[in-house]
Amino acid sequence: MPTDYLPWERPEAWGASNCVRDDNEELTYDEFAGRVIAAAEHFTELGIGRGSVVAIMLPNRIELLTSIVAAWRLGAAATPINPVFTDSEANYQINDAGADLVIVADESSTVDGKRLPVGDLRTAATGTPADPAVDEDGLALLIYTSGSTGRPKGVRLTHHNVSSMASMMDAALRLTTDDHCLLVLPLFHVNAICVSFLSTMLSGGQLSILSRFHPVEFLKSIERLKPTYFSAVPTIYAHLLALPDEVQADTSSVRFGICGAAPASTELLAGFEERYGFPLLEAYGLTECTCGATSNPIDGVRKPGTVGIALPGQTVGIMGPDGTLLPAGERGEVVLRGDNVMQGYLDRPDATAETLADGWLHTGDVGILDEDGYLSIVDRIKDMIIRGGENIYPKEIETVLAHDPAVMEVAVVGRDHPVYGEVPVAFVALNPGRTTTVDDLRALCAQHLTKVKVPVEFLILDSLPKNPVGKLDKPTMRTQTSDSAKEGD
Repeated sequence: MPTDYLPWERPEAWGASNCVRDDNEELTYDEFAGRVIAAAEHFTELGIGRGSVVAIMLPNRIELLTSIVAAWRLGAAATPINPVFTDSEANYQINDAGADLVIVADESSTVDGKRLPVGDLRTAATGTPADPAVDEDGLALLIYTSGSTGRPKGVRLTHHNVSSMASMMDAALRLTTDDHCLLVLPLFHVNAICVSFLSTMLSGGQLSILSRFHPVEFLKSIERLKPTYFSAVPTIYAHLLALPDEVQADTSSVRFGICGAAPASTELLAGFEERYGFPLLEAYGLTECTCGATSNPIDGVRKPGTVGIALPGQTVGIMGPDGTLLPAGERGEVVLRGDNVMQGYLDRPDATAETLADGWLHTGDVGILDEDGYLSIVDRIKDMIIRGGENIYPKEIETVLAHDPAVMEVAVVGRDHPVYGEVPVAFVALNPGRTTTVDDLRALCAQHLTKVKVPVEFLILDSLPKNPVGKLDKPTMRTQTSDSAKEGD
C-alpha cells in the first residue's frame, strides 16, 4: 500500500510530535490519526467504502483534512468544494462527481446529497479500526477545474499521483522535521492539499491552518507561530508589500515563500524580499499535474521573470504546432511528463484525449525554456482570467448571463488590475426590443456565481465586436476594457 506519504499510518512516524493546528485546536500525529480512524468508522456506517466519493464543503479547518484522509483510508475518493459556492455551483460538482456523502458546515446547508454537518463528525472511534484500504492506482482526489469551453471538469488524481507530487515538493524544498508550514490558501485547491499539507506531513513537520487571510493578522501569525515557509499567490504578497512602513513583524523564522497560480512581477519579488528578508520562489503548475511542475530552486540560481526549473521527476518541454519538441529559446506550448500527471478528466474522454495527447500533458500555456532549463510563461492559449490566484473561466460566466432572455450575445474578458492581476468584464448585446439593466445582470451573476467570478463591469452595447470570420473579437474587447478603465481613473 502506498502509505509512505501518510505518516500516521507508519509505526515509525512522529507520534507525539506536533502535527496540525487551526483556529480551534492543535493535534499531534497520533491524535490526528485517531481523528481519521474515527471519521472513517463514521463514514463506513453511512455506507462509504471502496469506490465511493466524499464531497467536503468546508472552510479551512482540521476536519477538512481528517475527512479527506478518512475517505482515503476506506478506499474512497475526496472532492473538496469551495465553501462559498452557491447551491447551483456546489450541486453541479456534487452530482457530476457522484458524491455519496457531503460534509457541510452546519445543518442549514441545502446542497444536494446525503449531508453530514461537520459538528456531528465522530472524533473518537468506538470499535477496532480496519486496516487502511489505500490502493496506489485508486482514485484519491477529484479536483474540479473549469475549461474555456464548458462546465468545470473533475481532474482524476490517484494516490500515485498525489504521493509523487508530495515527494517531488519535499525534495525540491528540502523539507525536514524542523519545517513548519503556515497554510493560508484554500484547501479546496490541490496546491494547499499537496504543497502545504502532504509535503509537510511527509517530512514530519507541522502545519498551521489559517481560516482566512488578512495582511496584518497574517504577519502576527508569523510572529506567534514561527513558520519556516508558506505558499501563496501574488495578490497576497502584494497586500503584504503594500502595508505601511510602520507595520513591522519578525519574519526571521521563514526560510522562503512560494509564489504561484498567477504571474508575479520582478518588482514584487524583489521588493518583498528586501522588506521581509526571505526569498519568494516563483513556481508554476496546474491541477492536471497535481499542482506543481516547476519552481525556482531554494538552493541555486533564482531567475526573476521565470517560473524556474522542472521539479524532480518531471520533464518539461516546449512543443510546436506539429507536435515536435522545440529547442531552447523558441516559443511553443508547455507540455509535461511525470508520475504526477493526472489520469484524465472524469467522464470526459474527448477532453482527456486532447489534453494527454502523445503521452504529454498539454497545458494550454505558451512558454520558452532557456539554455539552463528555466521556464518563462509568455502567453495563454486558453481563454482564462486569473484573479488573485483564482482561475476564472469566461464561458461559465457567459453561460449564466445568457440565461437572461434579453441577452443576445455575451463575452467575458479580463482587464488588468494592479492588485488582483486580472478582473472579469462582461460585454453584452441585447435582443431587439428587449431590455435589461446592469443591476439585473449583476444580480443574476451573484445568484449563480461566487463573488470573485461576478464581473466588475457590464458593458451593454448595440453589438459586440467581431473578427473578419464573424467570431467574437475578444482581443478588441480586451483593448476596450483597458480604455474604459483609463477613462474611469
